[in-house]
Amino acid sequence: MSAWETVIGLEIHAQLATKSKIFSGASTAFGAEPNTQACAVDLGLPGVLPVLNRAAVEMALRFGVAIDAEVAPRSVFARKNYFYPDLPKGYQISQYELPIVGRGHVFITTADGNRKEIGITRAHLEEDAGKSIHDQFPEQTAIDLNRAGTPLLEIVSEPDMRSADEAVAYARQIHSLVRYLEICDGNMQEGSFRCDANVSIRRRGETRLGTRTELKNINSFRFLERAINFEIERQIDVLEAGGEIVQETRLYDADRDETRSMRSKEEANDYRYFPDPDLLPVAVTADDLARVRAALPELPEAKRQRYIDQLGLSEYNADVLTANRDTAVYFEAALDAVPGEATQLANWVLGDLAGALNRDGLEIVAAPVAPAALAQLVARIADGTLSGKLAKEVFEACWQGEGVPDDIIAARGLQQITDSGAIEALIDDVIAVNPAQVEQFRAGKDKVLGFFVGQVMKQSQGKANPAQVNEILRRKLKSG
Repeated sequence: MSAWETVIGLEIHAQLATKSKIFSGASTAFGAEPNTQACAVDLGLPGVLPVLNRAAVEMALRFGVAIDAEVAPRSVFARKNYFYPDLPKGYQISQYELPIVGRGHVFITTADGNRKEIGITRAHLEEDAGKSIHDQFPEQTAIDLNRAGTPLLEIVSEPDMRSADEAVAYARQIHSLVRYLEICDGNMQEGSFRCDANVSIRRRGETRLGTRTELKNINSFRFLERAINFEIERQIDVLEAGGEIVQETRLYDADRDETRSMRSKEEANDYRYFPDPDLLPVAVTADDLARVRAALPELPEAKRQRYIDQLGLSEYNADVLTANRDTAVYFEAALDAVPGEATQLANWVLGDLAGALNRDGLEIVAAPVAPAALAQLVARIADGTLSGKLAKEVFEACWQGEGVPDDIIAARGLQQITDSGAIEALIDDVIAVNPAQVEQFRAGKDKVLGFFVGQVMKQSQGKANPAQVNEILRRKLKSG
């Protein structure tokens, strides 16, 4: 066991799925030409006033209720003052002392299969800054202010994670939750979901936290894991060499797989927070919370437990099926057509379907095999029409656009042979031409049975029912 213990907390910025910005009517649509979606309010021009977007508040409340958090009856916006080229006002409107969402929690599944509660300190509303682009013009930085004013929910965890694996599991859980709630599209490539990781280490057994460093703006789960693991090793090397960890903000360089210093870490007083004089406090009533709670969808944790308790799925399958909202929607749409085949259906969704999606680089919403088609395939396995091997052939044909399973089965003549007389005839032929293997089986070499099964399946072109083949073969070989 290492002499060091890692302590990790995450700050996640989830872009809220509003059509307009948090304090203006400018569009939040991704992909517009630079600087075409920044209005006078976003630019902080003289004489303009911010107006709070009600939809952003509703989405924050939805998140707060979903994590069983303390939701503030009164929250306040503040000005966070700093100067940077992509922050045209010279300050960012955020929440500081009175955030809209207080303490809550979520659960993760750790690498050893245990469930662990991760505390959430707060979640507050704020506006995004613009974007600095350093690689378009030689020796110059370009500024795109389209993102300025985009609504964000910053979700701050407790320092409850002890490994990069746990941090990734937590980030995935929050990613899944905001997508279930439909408050964020979770698109990490477009910057809709970004992570900052606060990492420190301490001697195992100590209770006082070590000096932390902050890893900024990580936009993939793979990079989050790699960045944290690199930083852990770097800090251990520094301390074991007799050095000290400096509190700072560090950038993760994915190309070099390393972190490097950006700037010294600011404290809250560096930003000179004060209440924004142009925005009223946000008031939330008990009726507001009751309305939000009544409108919540089934959340991942509840859905996971239902899959285990009511559908009889394994914890692993339930975890994977509920981790992605689109996967759960697909699974349940298929399950409606074959309600008694949850385990078989789950195995197909997480096996052949997931493999084909990965092979072709597709998301499940674009799968060529619709939920109803996969349900039909599973039904044909259940009623004995198809063997497992033939089902894979039908699945691939369905994936390639040849039609639904029933049509493919009929067109290719793939119905499984279940007539015991026909199977006995095939077995008799195989036994007759393999006397040496028959003697081996009768001499106690049970493994030879696999040879006979293979020969019968070959003779039947894979159509014979494997269970019947095994049963009849054993009986005939033992009775000779």
